Order: sequence, then structure tokens, then C-alpha cells
Amino acid sequence: MTIQPQDPGARSAGSLDQRSSLIEPNLRAEPPLAPVRPAQRVPTASSISTTPASIWHHDRDISWFGPGLYGNDTACGRTLTKTLVGVAHRTLPCGTLVTFRYEGVTLTVPVIDRGPYVSGRTWDLSHGACVKLGHCFSGSIDWHLASHS
Repeated sequence: MTIQPQDPGARSAGSLDQRSSLIEPNLRAEPPLAPVRPAQRVPTASSISTTPASIWHHDRDISWFGPGLYGNDTACGRTLTKTLVGVAHRTLPCGTLVTFRYEGVTLTVPVIDRGPYVSGRTWDLSHGACVKLGHCFSGSIDWHLASHS
């Protein structure tokens, strides 16, 4: 939104006179005011990645994500939809397979995004995964890293 000055004589006619020059913003000489940091940390090896795949773990606080984010790209290059099946984890590499078990249903899903962004949580299921597991709420679940056989 542009606010017009009160004085009509101060308004631009939309043209430049011959003494004016345009400067390209990307050619500025001064350094940026603050250091530019990447939006996300580069994933590093995590203690979770050394856990044997056959051992089931119990997580008391897992949730799911999706509403308000559909149509956005995930950190792993997928477009988030209601049907995309996967999980978000802060450090595991994209594509790492994780198996979840809840009330007799077992589902193996890939890591598709970074997160969760709630302190203390390790996993966020996508909407597609939570529907398949019947676990579209914050609560307990069992999990293990899937074997690569």
C-alpha cells in the first residue's frame, strides 16, 4: 500500500528526469547489516541413528502436522498434502524409514520434513500417516528405525 503525500507538488509523476540514475539493489557496495544465517541447521548425526532397528521405543509425546501447511514444500522436497504419508524429525536424513506402532497398527514411513517445533517432541506425523495409524492427536506411540534389508 502506498500512502500519497499531502502536498500534491511532492507526488511523483512516475518519470525520471535526465539527471536521475537507477541503482540496482544487488549491486550495493556496503555489507549487509547482520550476518545471513540459513533457515535450518544442516542435519547432523544423532544418537537416535545408532539405535538398533529391531528395538521398539516408547514415545509419550508424538503429534501430527498439516493444517495450515498444505501446499507448502517440506524440507525434503515434497509438497505437503493431506494424503502425504511421512514423519518430521529434526536430524534424521530425508528418506530414513521409521516404523510406528499404535493399537495393533504398524506403519513404516519416510522422514519427509524437519520438526517438530514443539519443545520436547521428537516426531510429528504427517496427516496421511496419522490417519493410517489412527493417531491424530498428541500422545503415546511406539517406534523403531526400520531395517534396510
